[in-house]
Amino acid sequence: MEDNEDEGSGDWRVRIGLVHYLNSTGKSGVTFCAESNSASSPPSNSSEVIYITTKVSFAIFVHTLLLPSFAEASKMALIVEKTSSGREYKVKDLSQADFGRLEIELAEVEMPGLMACRTEYGAAKPFAGARISGSLHMTIQTAVLIETLTSLGAEVRWCSCNIFSTQDHAAAAIARDSAAVFAWKGETLAEYWWCTERCLDWGADGGPDLIVDDGGDATLLIHEGVKAEEEYEKSGKLPDPASTDNTELQIVFGIIRDWLKTDPKKYRRMKERLVGVSEETTTGVKRLYQMQDSGTLLFPAINVNDSVTKSKVTSLDLKIQGFLDVLCFSSQICIFDNLYGCRHSLPDGLMRATDVMIAGKVAVVCGYGDVGKGCAAALKQAGAQVVVTEIDPICALQALMEGIPVRTLEDVLSEADIFVTTTGNKDIIMVDHMRKMKNNAIVCNIGHFDNEIDMHGLETYPGVKRITIKPQTDRWVFPDTKTGIIVLAEGRLMNLGCATGHPSFVMSCSFTNQVIAQLELWKEKKTGKYEKKVYVLPKHLDEKVAALHLGKLGAKLTKLTPSQAEYISVPVGGPYKPAHYRY
Repeated sequence: MEDNEDEGSGDWRVRIGLVHYLNSTGKSGVTFCAESNSASSPPSNSSEVIYITTKVSFAIFVHTLLLPSFAEASKMALIVEKTSSGREYKVKDLSQADFGRLEIELAEVEMPGLMACRTEYGAAKPFAGARISGSLHMTIQTAVLIETLTSLGAEVRWCSCNIFSTQDHAAAAIARDSAAVFAWKGETLAEYWWCTERCLDWGADGGPDLIVDDGGDATLLIHEGVKAEEEYEKSGKLPDPASTDNTELQIVFGIIRDWLKTDPKKYRRMKERLVGVSEETTTGVKRLYQMQDSGTLLFPAINVNDSVTKSKVTSLDLKIQGFLDVLCFSSQICIFDNLYGCRHSLPDGLMRATDVMIAGKVAVVCGYGDVGKGCAAALKQAGAQVVVTEIDPICALQALMEGIPVRTLEDVLSEADIFVTTTGNKDIIMVDHMRKMKNNAIVCNIGHFDNEIDMHGLETYPGVKRITIKPQTDRWVFPDTKTGIIVLAEGRLMNLGCATGHPSFVMSCSFTNQVIAQLELWKEKKTGKYEKKVYVLPKHLDEKVAALHLGKLGAKLTKLTPSQAEYISVPVGGPYKPAHYRY
């Protein structure tokens, strides 16, 4: 325990994420022990006590009858620590930093877009004075993104957007060397939202200037906070965690409710300071468009997800001026990480988790969008007999043209060995489906959220037995059939939970786009150029970003002659396709 009151940053109230969780879920009997500024050691029974220390130490006593599995609330003491230079962090093991640094250096060679950003903009420090908060998988590749932002002058605070995706050695290296990080692999939901709060906590004078979001949780917390503050000011009504059966929203409402009692303008100060957000993935983009359409979006947003390359250009002649066009709907396809990344990381996750022989197996891919296409291609190449399920006749026809049969899930439950959900929708594989699968069928998700597979139905099935083979690999045995299925990463992203996600080169494309989006928002912060709408990067930047990565792969482009360019009505230097073109 720390005994220096300055070791905690800001107000002690932001440290009580576990209290929010317990209150929001209706747990009673929680008592608070306010100690002196000198914290004592935890009692020997650490399963009943968590110490949270900043200016005042608080012991939260939780009787085991109230939380039969204390790990549900917190596995780690939620204490913000500091480096010797005073930078805040909370990671699993700072001693892994040297290992993380070695892997970051390897990744930098495979991420030419981000390294070009540093070469192009590093000396000018265009992010000088900018506070950037990021909620995105804390991996080695993300570490290269973070250090690109800091090399361009930004001050950065970061958390992961998934409870299983953090690579602890990457988090340790960044926490020690570059930025404030609050992330570790295997967070509970209470810990996850505590980390998200820490990421957004820049002290009493407001929050971040910019957000890098993946899935929209940081954006959601601010929007829900502002909405609750306005309602509280108008009517005195506090958010009610019991008003929703969504566990995460219960935690969010609890966090906001407790803040309202002590600082009823916290999230509105964040809103006023925020310049904008760049969003990484499909689910977060969907949320942004919904808020835009309803008129509730609080700040400008750039949809990085719908860039063709999810990438960025660092050509000096662009000077990142005026190159964003507002779109309400994007027809571009984010093929790089969705298709090529999943093609790489799905079999990686399967083999690390189970050592299964893919060849000869029957593999069902639920959904044949870009993610599904990448997964089906990988499984087919590995020798599996691939079957696709689809709702969209166009995607179904595409699968058939690749020689992949299209059937319903019910048709193949008893014969398939591997099931992969890729849809981005909910309720794809339900517990009744899982009961009918063959023994040791593998069930996993590589869509975005955790609701494609009915984990709640599985966990609450009467008499079901969970056998943890290793972290993120569980065998669930049904009492009536005595057979079991193997579920990866608890239904969350298996390529990040069971492996290390997409390879560095693919993420260079995506993250370079993030840097350019952030640069543009920051550059135009005082011009009023960007309204409270969702914007996308135009095609000429996609082409430039792709070109930036070609040299690494030894490619040489053919050049159009002026007459050829005139014949097809494009500029000699591009863009070579109209905005509506689908790759």
